[in-house]
Amino acid sequence: MMDWTDRHCRVFHRLMSRRARLYTEMLTTGAIIHGDRVRLLGFDASEHPVALQLGGSEPAHLAEAAKIGEDFGYDEININVGCPSDRVKDGRFGACLMAEPELVARGVAAMKAAVKVPVTVKCRIGIDDQDPEVALDTLARAVIAAGADGLVVHARKAWLNGLSPKENRNIPPLDYDRVYRLKASLPDVPVVINGGITGIAEAAAHLDRVDGVMLGRAAYQEPWRLLAVDPELFGEAAPHASMKDVFEAMMPYIADQLAQGTRLHSMVRHFVGAFHGVRGARAFRRYLAENGTKHGAGIDVLRAAIALVEVDAPEEVAA
Repeated sequence: MMDWTDRHCRVFHRLMSRRARLYTEMLTTGAIIHGDRVRLLGFDASEHPVALQLGGSEPAHLAEAAKIGEDFGYDEININVGCPSDRVKDGRFGACLMAEPELVARGVAAMKAAVKVPVTVKCRIGIDDQDPEVALDTLARAVIAAGADGLVVHARKAWLNGLSPKENRNIPPLDYDRVYRLKASLPDVPVVINGGITGIAEAAAHLDRVDGVMLGRAAYQEPWRLLAVDPELFGEAAPHASMKDVFEAMMPYIADQLAQGTRLHSMVRHFVGAFHGVRGARAFRRYLAENGTKHGAGIDVLRAAIALVEVDAPEEVAA
């Protein structure tokens, strides 16, 4: 979710579920240690519970970045061992680390020694010619032995040689059963499943076999789905009854960010799928695309776009 789940996106998503755990986009240890920490790591208090996802492989750097994240107030530190993009492969982090489980374990041990918050690992079921039965178990058992508090498993292989990052999100077949078998073999370890899950009904079905479900593209591209998380999975009312109510609650945050110099487009780019399938959704998207990027665009642009939406009822959207 690099370049997707920034702080503006996470504030937006939090307004749809009190209970879901939010994750940052993957941030490299080098950027955190040497970069503008406030810009990279700053987040709104409303985002809790929120996890910081790290990209890196050097144990000392992972420990330092994890401690910085904990000091900023993050509730969890997660190391990404699943991202297949070229830049992470070149930097020796992401999915290529599936081939180096002991190095990942050393990184987990270093982070556990540095922080008190939970440390988790996000991975694939394997890469390239690895046998998922062996590769996933080997990585999982190594990081659990090093102290990892849980695993998030994208139920696909990553083909680092032969497929593009985009193709790696769709072409390798999903193997949910492999994740179920991992959970069965590690009954006391929290295991979260990820990959190709499109809605809350699917998530509920997976929860019969694993401890949690991570939504990525579905949550970002059709965020209205998140309005069902609290009612369907936790038996609690959603924070807001409709997307228009969510946007009304978002307005003070947007106004504050605009006053601090944030461009409107930096925030509204996360709203494109908010009314997917609803009458007026296309006009909403077009208006934001044409006006949200203009110099000096303000909150009136968003209000005008929302006014173009004709229907706003979660049950109608879900249908």
